[in-house]
Amino acid sequence: MRVLKFGGTSLADAERFYGVADIVIRSSLEEQVALVLSAPAKITNLLIDLVNLSVSGEDTRTVSDSITLIFNSIITGLKDRVIGLDDASINGFMADQFSLIRHMTDGIRLLGQCPDNIQALILSRGEALSIYIMTKLLEARGQKVEQIDATKCLLAEGDYLESTVNIEESAKRIAALKLARNSICLMPGFCGTNSKGDIVLLGRNGSDYSAACLAACVKAKSCEIWTDVDGVYSCDPRIVSDAILINRVSYKEAMELSYFGAKVLHPRTIAPIARFKIPCRIKNSLNPNHPGTLIAETGDESMAVKGISDLTGISLINICGPGMKGMVGLAGRIFSCVSRAGVSIVLITQSSSEYSISFCIHSTDREKCIDALENEFELEIREGLLDNIEIRNDMAIISVVGDGMKKTRGIAAKFFKAIAQTNINVAAIAQGSSERSISAVVIASKARNAVKSCHQSFFNSTQFIDLIIVGVGGVGGALINQIRRQQNVLRQQGIGLRVVGLANSRKMYLNCDGIDLENWDSELEKQQTGFDFAMVQQKIMDSFLINPAIVDCTSDPRIASMYVDFLSAGFHVITPNKKANTSTMAYYRDLRRAALKTRRKFLYETNVGAGLPVIENLQNLIKAGDKLVAFSGILSGSLSYIFGKLDEGMKFSEATLNARAKGFTEPDPRDDLNGMDVARKLLILAREAGMKLELDDVSVEKALPPGFDDSGDTETFLTNLPKADAWFEERFQEAKEAGKVLRYVATINDGKCRVAVEAVDDNNPLYKVKDGENALAFITNYYQPIPLVLRGYGAGTEVTAAGVFADILRTLNWKQEV
Repeated sequence: MRVLKFGGTSLADAERFYGVADIVIRSSLEEQVALVLSAPAKITNLLIDLVNLSVSGEDTRTVSDSITLIFNSIITGLKDRVIGLDDASINGFMADQFSLIRHMTDGIRLLGQCPDNIQALILSRGEALSIYIMTKLLEARGQKVEQIDATKCLLAEGDYLESTVNIEESAKRIAALKLARNSICLMPGFCGTNSKGDIVLLGRNGSDYSAACLAACVKAKSCEIWTDVDGVYSCDPRIVSDAILINRVSYKEAMELSYFGAKVLHPRTIAPIARFKIPCRIKNSLNPNHPGTLIAETGDESMAVKGISDLTGISLINICGPGMKGMVGLAGRIFSCVSRAGVSIVLITQSSSEYSISFCIHSTDREKCIDALENEFELEIREGLLDNIEIRNDMAIISVVGDGMKKTRGIAAKFFKAIAQTNINVAAIAQGSSERSISAVVIASKARNAVKSCHQSFFNSTQFIDLIIVGVGGVGGALINQIRRQQNVLRQQGIGLRVVGLANSRKMYLNCDGIDLENWDSELEKQQTGFDFAMVQQKIMDSFLINPAIVDCTSDPRIASMYVDFLSAGFHVITPNKKANTSTMAYYRDLRRAALKTRRKFLYETNVGAGLPVIENLQNLIKAGDKLVAFSGILSGSLSYIFGKLDEGMKFSEATLNARAKGFTEPDPRDDLNGMDVARKLLILAREAGMKLELDDVSVEKALPPGFDDSGDTETFLTNLPKADAWFEERFQEAKEAGKVLRYVATINDGKCRVAVEAVDDNNPLYKVKDGENALAFITNYYQPIPLVLRGYGAGTEVTAAGVFADILRTLNWKQEV
């Protein structure tokens, strides 16, 4: 015999009822089938609402109407589809059940309370109706049906609302029914009977447990749990969209997964099938041909880790105090006291110093647990041997489970690293001696982020980077186009690059599912508000995105002043904007402290040299113990172009206008000629080399004649610019006679920074640098007398955007094992 159980979503409407009947009939052609059914979706919750409203004396008509509507819709839909369906009998049975429920709720309303035995009777009516409807449906389709009345045959022990089945006695009762071998057997889930003959429940979602117990009682060949997903996944697919379907798990793995919150299985389901070694398969009633997941004696040995689960609604209790060490029997008293209070302990951990014991319970039990502990240890607390009992609510347990963990090194390290990388503190940890699972207790609001991060670490799934790009003009626009072109290529490499936010000075567009980069500009224009970080932060939190990054492609000092806030909130920051790194030295340090504290990355490679690998190379030299002795460089692509044109005989004013026309300079060339952009870049290099300088410490000589009048608007300035030609011509000729050329050079010597027009000879690595190139010559303890030279194009939106793109990809170093 095969036992098939179908949950509420599989019975939600007439079409699904009919689909279940199809599956059962096909299965019965292979061997005898016993069918266990839940109530249709929503019915049990509605019945609970009905009881609660009756207790409080409130109107129950809306709830009653909702229950009636669901069943009437199922019956009507089946009547239209199945010829010969005895709907009159079904409606009569339904009327009897509703009459019973009304009678009971009337009594509850009068009493103002609901005894557990009455609640058990009412809540089990959904399953009773499911069985009756399915019986008539199968009979109308020519099947022989027999019912197993769980309220008489499944003997259970315990509370009325959560009992445990006595397999041996129940097996005897079912055997006494002498079921025909050619019949389809039907049994309601969720309920059983006690020794008094009263109806009891097997706990919420207990129909899985009913099916497992029935399979054990009849020594079934297999048990199948039919639900609305294809099987057991590596984690909840509602949290991680690319969760992996697991083909096979062991009984012990399934037990751990279900115990720590896996939603497909009821925690007690595994015990009966494991005890009698009955294979169990999890299948999808909406996709019946899919093989699903097999639960058997052994799991898939090729996978060390099978799944990551999360259990919410947890409270963490900590008992500590100076008198604990050496206090014999204290742990026994704690757990005996909690047990007498009827509280189940989920997880236990104890410090090696014996100074404290921590354990987790379901939050619904917290008040009676604390009361019991305070009464038990009243004397010890009063005498100061124990501190006041601590409780932390709104916690969750994240667990990684797998039989192969015992044979695989580094699982624990990988687990805790993944949690740490999302900036989540672990409140407690636990690992069983079987090494089949490791658990961490975290704040419940961070549980989803922890699950996502752990899943990425263990299952090599897509590594997501979620970008908010601020500034969508030149560099920002080029970056968006580069991302659009590369998204599919990166996806094939396991990198999911999503732009979830775009903003300019007037508008902001957020979409945490990912913005369509084909028409982003039109969508942005439809928005009503500008950049609002509080709104961005809330949206990211609500969407549980674990690797968000803000990309600042503006030159706005206001945005740069918010970088510490961005980092502190858990965002990476990537920027070509130099304003933050050239603000005060105090802010420069604050940025690095915030990045270190939150384990986020602050990346700014394009601050100097655009796409050239300047910052990273300098940082690596310093980390390797090198020290900067001297530096000289051309750090402005626009000034490189202008001074290169002087070599070709072009006048300074003509060269400047030519550079402006080709986009090398800013719209107002004074922004380049005043030397401040180069000064900022030089200051950044100096600070990276360990020099504690402010921007005012950099000596700046403009790329203009001394005393030149550069006042007025842009057009006035450009009209006056030819007046500078004579001075530059004179300087150029002097340099030429000495075998030199003019360049705008940034230097660091003896701890001093300077930017100025200089004449350099052909032995200088800057001699041939022109046409928009940058060149940087570092003399260090390791690189001398021949300097380390980096040379290449250091300007242009495409090159800068490419450098920003490379920095974005570097954020994955926090997320992915190499």
